[in-house]
Order: sequence, then structure tokens, then C-alpha cells
Amino acid sequence: MKYLLDPLVKHYADFSGRANRKQFWLYALWLCVVYIVIGILSAALGEKAGNAVIALVGLALIVPNLAMIVRRLHDTDRSGWWVLISFLPLIGGLILFVFEVLPGTPGENRFGSQPQN
Repeated sequence: MKYLLDPLVKHYADFSGRANRKQFWLYALWLCVVYIVIGILSAALGEKAGNAVIALVGLALIVPNLAMIVRRLHDTDRSGWWVLISFLPLIGGLILFVFEVLPGTPGENRFGSQPQN
């Protein structure tokens, strides 16, 4: 449970440091669960209210999502600016996904020490 809520509680807008694969993918799992619950809730509320709920949750999660991706890129010793590659049609998201899957650099890198599991 600690890893699921850490990105929102401790690192909401923290773009510095590193996030290992476990932290990143547990956050992604938590995010999927949140969106499934929001989808069910929005279906129960109706189209207009449901769309408003989805939009509000999406807006609230933009910053922590970007922060987590940037910290994951830092763990692979890449600048956070690599997140902009996702704007390239088709291949940009795939390249970013590969960067997220790659193991982090062991020990220290220019973005800090290796995160604890």
C-alpha cells in the first residue's frame, strides 16, 4: 500500500530524483484501478456528470503522472525532457514505453542515488 500512495502523498509535484520500475508500475496499476472506478462511477452518474468527473480526475492527475514519468526517466539516466517524445505520432509513445521498461542505472547517476525497493 505504501508504494501505491507515495507518488500522490510524498511526490505529487516532485520532478527531481528517481523512481525505480517497481514504484513506476505499481503507480500505473493504481492509476488503472482509479480510472476503472471512475468509469463505473461515471456510468452510474450519467453521461454529463460522468464526463465532468473524468475530466476533473484527469486534471488532478496530470502533474503526478508527469512527475512519475520524469522520475522514471531519471532512473534510466535520461532527462525529463524525453517525455516530449510522446508527442511524435505512433512511435513517440512506443519509445517512451521502452524507456520506462528499461532497468535503471545501478548506483548513483546524475539525478541522485538508486531508489530503494
